[in-house]
Amino acid sequence: MNFYVLTLFPDMITQGLNTSIIGRAVSEELIGIKAVNIRDYTQNKHGRTDDYPYGGGAGMVMQAQPIYDAYRSIADALPGKPRVLHMTPQGRVFDQNYARELALEKDLIFLCGHYEGIDERVLDEIATDHVSIGDFVLTGGELPAMCMIDAISRMVPGVLHNSESAEDDSFGNGLLEFPQYTRPEVWNGRTVPPILLTGDHAKVDAWRREQSLIRTAERRPDLFERAAVSPKERAFIENYLANPETIE
Repeated sequence: MNFYVLTLFPDMITQGLNTSIIGRAVSEELIGIKAVNIRDYTQNKHGRTDDYPYGGGAGMVMQAQPIYDAYRSIADALPGKPRVLHMTPQGRVFDQNYARELALEKDLIFLCGHYEGIDERVLDEIATDHVSIGDFVLTGGELPAMCMIDAISRMVPGVLHNSESAEDDSFGNGLLEFPQYTRPEVWNGRTVPPILLTGDHAKVDAWRREQSLIRTAERRPDLFERAAVSPKERAFIENYLANPETIE
């Protein structure tokens, strides 16, 4: 899978994604990440890629021409019209289901805006998706693009050496992940839940499912309402929320 990022700050992308699991996936050629400097495609002799907004107002607006030419430098070498994700707080909120959808693509182009935004005409020309990572505003689209590339890459076969990791992650099954523990068995007077030491995998799995249900209901009731849970599990949570001291 190949990720292309149209940006004014290519070093931010390459340095941020060239480490840990994603960096290893790049070195193993499981994924490709290319940062394309929009400034390389400006026709302005001073290297400018922005100008004052028509109609007045504060700030500057990124120009259409450099962005379009940077886009064409990628798209012309790809089969078909690639999916172009415009990073913007006005877009569809990115989540795990969206990540799964995008992971089915062979090539993705991310467009990172700055200043007061991007000339709408080039967005109309090339953007297929307008995507947000939350209801807040950042100084640019690079951090959202990096978050999305990280999340999507985890779905690519081979990127996670343990394929069960992605399935067990929070949101993998619509619920938050169960709590995790490692050695030592006792730390700061706190012990690991005894059931995790039994070696009984069926009981451990059942306990982890219960903990995922509880954690989701407590921390993200909005997710719990949409999650695929059985009537028995829903009744269990209703009982727990009414009497939490009855559950170990």
